[in-house]
Amino acid sequence: MGTYGRVTIVTDDSAAAWPHARVALAELHRVDSLMSNWTATSEVARLNREAGSGETPVHPEVGTVLESALRLWRESGGAYDITVEPLVRAWGFLGGPRRVPADEEIRAALVHVGAQRVHYRPETHMLRFDDPGTKIDLGGIAKGYAVDVAAESLEAHGVHDALIDLSGNMFALGNPAGAPGWRIGIRDPRDRIPYLARLAITREGISTSGQYEQFVALDGKTYGHIMDPRTGRPVQGLIAVTVVSPSAMECDGWDTPLFVLGLEEARRRAQALPDLDAILIQPGAGNVDTMWVERTLRDRLILEPAAGSFIQVRYF
Repeated sequence: MGTYGRVTIVTDDSAAAWPHARVALAELHRVDSLMSNWTATSEVARLNREAGSGETPVHPEVGTVLESALRLWRESGGAYDITVEPLVRAWGFLGGPRRVPADEEIRAALVHVGAQRVHYRPETHMLRFDDPGTKIDLGGIAKGYAVDVAAESLEAHGVHDALIDLSGNMFALGNPAGAPGWRIGIRDPRDRIPYLARLAITREGISTSGQYEQFVALDGKTYGHIMDPRTGRPVQGLIAVTVVSPSAMECDGWDTPLFVLGLEEARRRAQALPDLDAILIQPGAGNVDTMWVERTLRDRLILEPAAGSFIQVRYF
């Protein structure tokens, strides 16, 4: 899926644990072969070629992720939309080079964007697009699904303590040696220090959306890769969103729409979702940002001492 993956297993015999790590990595590669937009041979690539001209069968696992993605589109009011693929390509974030497209290009891409054009029948595993120009991109949710599958494979092979990391989409099993949980760093989106805070997790997933890894700059302005599918332009407002949930797929799915929705609506949505907790970073004046932390995470979050001069923490 155009990124890297890592499996960490806690063991006193690395040679004996290697076959288990290899199985988990194989699961990541298998999901990649189904759902990546970075290859012309994946199942998703085939669907994008065929579903615009009529119904086509869908691999059951792709169907599972597709169902979740369409549910998320409805629940987020369109802030999450798997049909942003034409927009992502127009900005050069998929296939490159990165660029700022003209208004006419954005309008032309938006004609094909909107998950209401996607019709999936789970009872028959059949998919159809209303518009031949519509293309889907599961990159905003499939990484989390791959992490969940890899974690399940480790548990099935008797591994109880491990961390699976696919480009910041993580799932923690058990705990590392000598610690009650895995301490995951919350990255500083402005790169003043490596991490603003650390959050302890176990038997749950975590993921972060931020504009710091992929962006394009023009005339002194920076445009991030997270698109608002309703406007066709990169989101402005929050600078990072971290989500914690028992499902890595839910983490991966929700971090993007919370980013798109903005501070007030993101806080409301996060509080309304019982199995999801969020950390939202709001840019502030004078280089002092605000980290909004859901109260359910308060006892697990430790702010880095070096962050105290430019981060204020608020709870919601």
